[in-house]
Amino acid sequence: MAQEIGIGVIGMGWMGTVHSRSYRLLNDRFHDSGVRVRLVICADDVPHRAEEARISLGFEQSTTDWRDVVAHPEVQVVNIAAPNSLHKEMVRAVTAAGKHVFCEKPVGRGPQETAAIERMAREAGVMSFVGFNYRWAPMVQHCKNLIEEGKLGQLTHYRGRFFTMYGSNPYGMLTWRFKRDEAGLGVLGDIMSHTADMAHMLVGPIRRVVSNRRIFIRERPLPVPGEGTHFSVGKPGDPTGEVENEDYVGALVEFENGVQGSFEVCRAVFGPKCEMSFEVNGTEGAAKYNFERMNELELYIPGADGVHDGFTTLIGGPSHPWHARFNPGDAIGLGYEELKVLEAHNFVMSIAEDVQRAPSFGDARRLAEVQEAMARSWESGGWEDVRPIEEEDAG
Repeated sequence: MAQEIGIGVIGMGWMGTVHSRSYRLLNDRFHDSGVRVRLVICADDVPHRAEEARISLGFEQSTTDWRDVVAHPEVQVVNIAAPNSLHKEMVRAVTAAGKHVFCEKPVGRGPQETAAIERMAREAGVMSFVGFNYRWAPMVQHCKNLIEEGKLGQLTHYRGRFFTMYGSNPYGMLTWRFKRDEAGLGVLGDIMSHTADMAHMLVGPIRRVVSNRRIFIRERPLPVPGEGTHFSVGKPGDPTGEVENEDYVGALVEFENGVQGSFEVCRAVFGPKCEMSFEVNGTEGAAKYNFERMNELELYIPGADGVHDGFTTLIGGPSHPWHARFNPGDAIGLGYEELKVLEAHNFVMSIAEDVQRAPSFGDARRLAEVQEAMARSWESGGWEDVRPIEEEDAG
């Protein structure tokens, strides 16, 4: 008989609904996993959004008080998709209740808060997981396998970037992502976390960094509470407020294994729509990946005859990790939400097998150590070692 896991989701905006659909699909795409999930209760402080989510996504109950999710006796897993400013309070309540917790990145508003949250989960002995969905793309996983098998030789260089236009329009709304009290860091927390997570997975730990930052758009229109998304746009003449965190971060990085690299992220660049990408070079090969072409991997592993001496574009198919869970055909592409399904599967299997899979809050804490070194570099203007974080009070 399959193990049943009750799910509660907090925050029913775009990301909360994506997570909910992902859990619901596990019973189909991973029907042979030995696990069945059940959507028990969802919460949102906007009443109509909570109730619409219950009806459309198949939750048994909805509420406007997130504490009802934590307290529900049939919920074993609490999925947090609320604004960053609420993460610490929510994780404290979830871990105190002895329940497993998924939290969208960034886990904390800053490195110290992330460290405190990680400690809560560790001391409670619960499973944790973080929304670093880009790592689950089948072609990324294929690249990871090639690296681990030594097909690229000894790694020498890595370049990671995440360029997106979601903040490029000066009339884009001043949502919580742009507010220090609610989001904490800007792109250092929001999308540098994805870039550094990918680098950690493919290359390994980072020894030291040197970094800079910039705000390109300093004022934005004020949003209407409870309406729209982070992609909503205002108009000239709307009341505005100040952007309080960074639009851009660049960094040079040196990995512990000697690999040399660079990271660059921006939410206000004009041109790339969602260029979460990397390039990795080794002594025997190289690879390039760009999420805008999610189902492709550019691979350079030259043959001895010299005929195939150049990059080849591989197209995703059932021979690549996880692809066949969704369709049986070569070049029948997967999309963003399939990555969230894979993410949910790996989290749920951590619980079912009682073995913590990555990325956990521990992985988020190691990323926070890199982010903290970058922030120190903004002040010092020089190279900074990645080192353990001095925790803030976890209470």
